[in-house]
This record gives sequence, structure tokens and C-alpha cells, in this order.
Amino acid sequence: MQLLRRGAVGSAVAEVRDMLASIGLLDNTAADDKGVFDDATELAVRHFQQRRGISVDGLVGRETYEALTGAHWRLGDRVLAHEATQLLSGDDVAELQTKLMELGYHLTRADGIFGLATADALRRFQREYGLVPDGICGPATLRALHQLGRRVVGGRPQLLRDIVAVADSGPSLLGKRIVLDPGHGGDDRGVEADGLTEAEIVWDLASRLEGRLSALGVQTWFTRGPHNGASEDQRAQLANDVGADLVLSLHVDGSASTRAHGIATYYYGGGQTASTIGEQLADLALRELVARTGMGNNHLHGKSWRLLRLTRMPAVRIELGYLTSPADRDRLRDAPFRDTVAEGLLVAVQRLYLPVTDDPPTGVMRIPATLG
Repeated sequence: MQLLRRGAVGSAVAEVRDMLASIGLLDNTAADDKGVFDDATELAVRHFQQRRGISVDGLVGRETYEALTGAHWRLGDRVLAHEATQLLSGDDVAELQTKLMELGYHLTRADGIFGLATADALRRFQREYGLVPDGICGPATLRALHQLGRRVVGGRPQLLRDIVAVADSGPSLLGKRIVLDPGHGGDDRGVEADGLTEAEIVWDLASRLEGRLSALGVQTWFTRGPHNGASEDQRAQLANDVGADLVLSLHVDGSASTRAHGIATYYYGGGQTASTIGEQLADLALRELVARTGMGNNHLHGKSWRLLRLTRMPAVRIELGYLTSPADRDRLRDAPFRDTVAEGLLVAVQRLYLPVTDDPPTGVMRIPATLG
């Protein structure tokens, strides 16, 4: 779709304004021209993006438009079913998924996408409640869902399942399945500065991390090769196809200001849902990297970017400094620094699986010392 920004005019802008008004972010009733992307519209878009875990830029591209389209749906507004050629998505789907999880049916997360797992969970509910198990959420199924209270108590259902799954997998990394996602690639070189490109840096970092993981018996996959790229959807699909336990997406950042510097980490979190284990891993990775490198701490953030949202396992994106910062760039150019980053990420993954009683302080753990 066409990128919409302040100053744009036309029917597409009018549609965006109507959607913002329908969710209470914009007063569209007194507008002289509803087809103008004015200052109030940009502010409303920014508020919406912040609320939904989308990059806050005030622009309406594909991601923001899809989120706006889904935001006005409420459970019961339409019949929900799995459609293989065009998956239904929206807040009504997320509400259905949340209800199913609260009733004890297993779903990875309430991501608002009516996929096969959602259809299977709905059919199990229908079968147990004596309804036709057709995987279609119509009036009869809605009545049944509203009549039942939640079965899972003591915390958020998916949080309980995630904690148990990590604990049951044991502390050893042997046999764990991890997808490494070096950002960009192919014709997309990412951020470029002073002869360095983001795509080359993160490929090198991913390769160093892969060697350390493989030495500990971890099965690893790359989402791309050294000279090609892949879309966010393709990267997420690969992780889902191999049944990964974790996804680590590596990037470096850039800014118009050379003063921007430091490390930030991101996990799936937007709207009413979040990846608890993803947040924990993002926090561990951030603390380990800051402690080991001395780089600035730009904190961890919940986002609903496609790779984080479409993966069925915890996925974390790590921004390993600003290539546009002279200080960060000098570090990223240095091979021993890249080894330090790889070690920090390896330790963060290991700490995710350690019992609380065995978890060492940040910045002190050395994986070779734990072997044998």
C-alpha cells in the first residue's frame, strides 16, 4: 500500500481517520476535510503505534494499516474461522484466543491471527461442550464461551505454561533448537557507515554465536545466508517449521544523530498480550551485553514487529549499538568485541534455562567453566 504521512490527502487518508475515530483516538466529527492527514491525525497515529508496540513514526505503512484494520473488531462482530488463503486477524481473534487459553486450551499466544492452532483449540472446546466441532466461531459457540468462566487460576495461563516448559526442558543446552536471524541481507544492506554495513556485521556475529552454540550441542539454523536476504514472514516461517525453542534476531541501529548510541533489546509485546519468556531472555541479553561491553543501556521494549509476532516460540531482537555512532562503530569493527557479544548472548541463553538457585550474577558466568 501507499505510505501515508502528514500532508497526504485522499480516500485512503479518510479511511485511516475513520478507523482512528472508531477506537477513540481522533475526533473526526468536526473535521472540515476528513481526507487530509493533518497534525491531529499524525498524533493519533503515534498514540496508536505506541499502544500497539509498533515503531512510533507517525507514518501509516503496511504494519500500522493492518493493525488499525484489526483494532475495531470486537468478538461477535463477525463469524471467525480459519481461511488458509487469507488468515483472519484482528482484536476479535485475540479476544477469542484469550478466552480459549483461560479455559485451559493450549495456544502459544493471543496474537490475533486465526491460524490452524486456533482452529484446533476451538474445535476441542466445541467437542467438549457438545457443539458441532467445525472450528467456526458463530453465535452458538460465542454463547458457550460467554457462559463459562476461566479454568486456569493462579496467573496468566500462557505464563504458567511457559514457565513449566522452560523448567521441564532442563538446564543443559544440549539438544536445544535455536534459530539465528542475521538482519537484512542480499540487496538490503541495512545501516551503512564508514565502509561497514549492518548485514555484514550481524552475519559475522551470528556465525560466531553459532559456533559457540554448536559446541554445546545446540541445533542451530540461520534465516539467511551470507549473501542473500529473506522477508520477515519467511524468517518466522523457518523458525516455526523447524520447531525452534528460541529465535535470536541480530541487528545494529542507525540514527541521523551521531550521539545516539547503546544497546536495546525487544520482545513480543503489544496490546494485551506479551511473550513472558521472550521478555525474560531480552532482559538477560541486555544486562549481559551492557555489563560485558560497557555500552549504553537503551532498555528492553515490547514490540509487535512481524518476526516477533509470527513466531510460535520466544523471539528476541537485539540492536547491538549504532553504526552511526563513532564510539559504537569502533567497537563493532573490532573482532574481540564481537567475540564478547557472542559470549554474552550465549550466557544469556544459558541463564534462561538455569534454576533460580543456580543463576550467577550478571557478567561473571563463563560457559567453558561450566562444562564437564
